[in-house]
Amino acid sequence: MTRFVSAIDIATAVRTGKKTAVSIIEDTLNILHNQDCEINSTTHLFHEESLEKAKQIDRDREAGKPLPILSGVPFGVKDLYDIVGHTTTAGSVVLKDNPPAQQDAVIVERLKNAGAIPVATLNMDEFAYGFATVNSHYGTTRNPHDLNCLAGGSSGGSAAAVAAGFLPFTLGSDTNGSIRVPASLCGVWGLKPTFGRLSRKGVYPFSASLDVAGHFAGSLDDLITTFHVMDGSVPDTEPEYSSLRIGRLGGWFAENLSSNVEMAINRICSYLNVTKTIELPKVQNARAASFLITAAESGNLHLPRLKEKASQYDPATRDRLLAGALLPATTYLQAQRFRNWFRNKIHNIFKEVDILIAPAVMSEAPRLDQPTIIVNGQPVSARANLGLYTQPLSLPGLPVLCVPLLNTQSLPIGLQLISAPRKESNLFSIARYLQNSDLIGRFKFK
Repeated sequence: MTRFVSAIDIATAVRTGKKTAVSIIEDTLNILHNQDCEINSTTHLFHEESLEKAKQIDRDREAGKPLPILSGVPFGVKDLYDIVGHTTTAGSVVLKDNPPAQQDAVIVERLKNAGAIPVATLNMDEFAYGFATVNSHYGTTRNPHDLNCLAGGSSGGSAAAVAAGFLPFTLGSDTNGSIRVPASLCGVWGLKPTFGRLSRKGVYPFSASLDVAGHFAGSLDDLITTFHVMDGSVPDTEPEYSSLRIGRLGGWFAENLSSNVEMAINRICSYLNVTKTIELPKVQNARAASFLITAAESGNLHLPRLKEKASQYDPATRDRLLAGALLPATTYLQAQRFRNWFRNKIHNIFKEVDILIAPAVMSEAPRLDQPTIIVNGQPVSARANLGLYTQPLSLPGLPVLCVPLLNTQSLPIGLQLISAPRKESNLFSIARYLQNSDLIGRFKFK
């Protein structure tokens, strides 16, 4: 299997008989088995099931049956999506004795009905609590562009598998930036849809009021195609780029940027002729509220199990969950009240603009042996702080597209494009326009 082959191209080759689904899946499994040792993006391969599904697709084609849109396309799932017949472990050993899933997660089922074939579960921070994919049970996922650097998290395995060319698209989840951060650090496309737009049924929860199901892809076309399959919708008509009003987020989102990130965003804004700068109110409070809501909801979700199996948790995850469970109910309620206020404020901004632009991360990927980033002139933990620009934007439930920036003279970095709820079509429109430049696109794996 050639690296960087798109999902659309794979499906076309299978439908036309240029390639068999079995050959595609065999090649994919071999690549993952032989080439993922250093990157560590996968946790389990579905050899028998994926090959049987591929054989059925080939039999259908030989029988002259019409094949669905993603026939024969391999994909992987973050290890918190239910796959029938397999135990969902959410990046932990705590759940390893749970019974196997009786049915697929809803969006996995939709992808399978479209002919796509799940071939692997993908590494993540334990219970999705982190921005680094440093996992004490399954190991650290390394950045394909530099094995000495972090891939980001918590969906790091999903982003790295696409960045390395192992898979054309993968599933992840985003609570506070768990798609946007690794998409940025690994140089791939990542979509956090509108809160609630994609079904979370069959997805192990982290924070019920913030979790969003989403995905990664190596190309914009693959990202859009798979999104509509998972959404079960007919694609919306994308507006003309020229009709979209664009603003750049300043203030909090212009601070702590590395020179490479700042120059890349300036080039994008110049290309788009963006002159309007918008400062969101109380962004630091929004980040704090997002953190508190996440901590409280996840801590209380895990508290009964922590009482019995605390020693089985990664100590770093355990301590954060316990701290969240101990938060006073009044603190949680205050955070939710602030969330409602902030959501109303940012939604009103979309009366003035259609698209907001912001950095996804402040710099390129941190090193594994020095997992820190610089905030206000001081080194701080990357695992806890890589979501500096993503956490505040989680509160309003907005759709966010993370696009890989090119010509950055550095490791990959990413840009957040933000729109009003259920306006993913706006994001796709501006991304298509940007593709005509040499500023964004797949960051080539070396």
